[in-house]
Amino acid sequence: MSIDTRRSARRLVVRNPTALTREQFARDVREGLLGRPKSLSCTYFYDARGSRLFEQICDLPEYYLTRTEDSILRRSADAMLAGWSRSPVLIELGSGSSTKTRRLISAARSRYGRVHYLPIDVSSTILAESAERLVRGFPGLRVTGVTGDYRSSLAEICVRIRRPKLVLFLGSSLGNYDTAAAVELLSAIRDLMTPEDALLLGTDLVKEAARLESAYDDAAGVTAAFNKNLLVRINRELGGNFSLDAFDHEARFNTHLRRVEMHLVSRVRQSVEVPGANLTVGFESGESIHTENSHKYDAGSLDQLAQAAHFTEEAAWTDARGDFRVQRWRRTS
Repeated sequence: MSIDTRRSARRLVVRNPTALTREQFARDVREGLLGRPKSLSCTYFYDARGSRLFEQICDLPEYYLTRTEDSILRRSADAMLAGWSRSPVLIELGSGSSTKTRRLISAARSRYGRVHYLPIDVSSTILAESAERLVRGFPGLRVTGVTGDYRSSLAEICVRIRRPKLVLFLGSSLGNYDTAAAVELLSAIRDLMTPEDALLLGTDLVKEAARLESAYDDAAGVTAAFNKNLLVRINRELGGNFSLDAFDHEARFNTHLRRVEMHLVSRVRQSVEVPGANLTVGFESGESIHTENSHKYDAGSLDQLAQAAHFTEEAAWTDARGDFRVQRWRRTS
């Protein structure tokens, strides 16, 4: 890792050399738009503008996930941090603004004293902003932000950190992965953990389709702007000529696969050029670009995931309505 921004005694933001590049973005856009059906990776939602739009989504009345998970953390953070003889290092995958994580940092400080927090995110902008807020709010807190993908960044951290670790994977981010990919990612995380370490995993639970769909298609149109920001990013970084008005945002609950699917649907027959990806691609009217999945779980499917990835559940917490679940797992002996 190399230093990316200025540092102080309490704040250091570093850049992972394996962070996503423009060349990789171009390859992934080309592959996704030439596929059948067309798709784009949700990884690319989170440039600076996309990250800020997502923070707005988290405050929307329809988007129950963030406030429900936060209510669980507010009530049970101390129990989630119990069980270590010394302070575990808090490592968060996909940290964003780290708003909910403040509950866990506060609980760790109360229980253990000094805390080291290592957020991992693809947006260096949001990492720097959140790190500054955290060190102002928690005197003595040490923050080391890492820009990059989950696996390589976590591997780099685990090589360097010899203390016990609590890996945070909150916000139902696991839901972006289909079952095989989720097991693969969880297994990769497990392989980097020691018996002292634990994984704190936040997951959204299955519920009625109408409520799920409204959470991903809000009345104010913020999620639509977030979804279309993928096209904005392609236009800006790869010279594309996507017209945002020529695409509609759609959120659909796939009952069979138990996931909400986000799409950008072409309103007309059209052709789009993306010079930076050496690509000209045609769309039929009604043809979609599949941009994201958000899988929903129940206790049984989560237990199957834990077993498949060789984790054992220590404890779990949910809200009174049963909308969301946070669980603490350790690697199976």
